[in-house]
This record gives sequence, structure tokens and C-alpha cells, in this order.
Amino acid sequence: MGSTADKVKGTTNEAIGKAKQGVGEAVGSDRLQGEGAVQEIKGKGQKAVGDAKEATKDAVNKAAAAANKNL
Repeated sequence: MGSTADKVKGTTNEAIGKAKQGVGEAVGSDRLQGEGAVQEIKGKGQKAVGDAKEATKDAVNKAAAAANKNL
């Protein structure tokens, strides 16, 4: 999966997780609040993976560009 896809899935999971927490709080469901918190954290992790992939790709591209200049 690409970095953009990871970021999109992460953002989606964060939003759904926050919504679940809000609904859980509104209806008094500790279980739904807990599921929402877990899903929100999962989303943050997915976004971090996407950021790491993007940073790695950028670093590789910069290194390749520098190597090409020296040729």
C-alpha cells in the first residue's frame, strides 16, 4: 500500500473512531467508546506509517538525485 493510501485509511479510521466515541458517550456505551478509541489509535498509526513511507521515498529520491549529479 502506498503512503497516500495509508494516510487516507488512517484519517478515515481516526474520524470513525472519534464518531464511535461520541456516539458511545451519548448513549452511555463504554464498549462503543472503547472501540472508538482503539480505532482512532489505529488510524493514527496508519497515518504514521504513511508518513514514514513518504519520508523514506523522499530520502531515496534525494540520494539518487545526488548520485546522478556526481556522474
